[in-house]
Amino acid sequence: MIDLPPDLAQLRTLRTWHTMCLREVDAAIAAAEQRAAEEDRGKAQRPPAPDWMVERGIGQGAPPIEVHVGGCHMAKNARAVTREQALQALVAGVRACIHCRPDTELGILE
Repeated sequence: MIDLPPDLAQLRTLRTWHTMCLREVDAAIAAAEQRAAEEDRGKAQRPPAPDWMVERGIGQGAPPIEVHVGGCHMAKNARAVTREQALQALVAGVRACIHCRPDTELGILE
């Protein structure tokens, strides 16, 4: 047990102070729960990653420079493509990402 002051005024001051602290903790908990709920809603509403992506160079009309598996963290300036379009790009000589290895995933290399 902790040592508490003997007089009533100090005890009431301590109670007031602890009540204020508890309200702040409750508010912080509510804010953290709201952030977690918003994050969960965002994840649930996020569209799924495409199966395949083709990265394009910089500039309008730039040619494709690399093929990626959907969700690859290395893909920048990429757009979703079908499996057939990814295969065509690889066969046409577009480089396969060395991180996600779409050529292996598509069965071009084993």
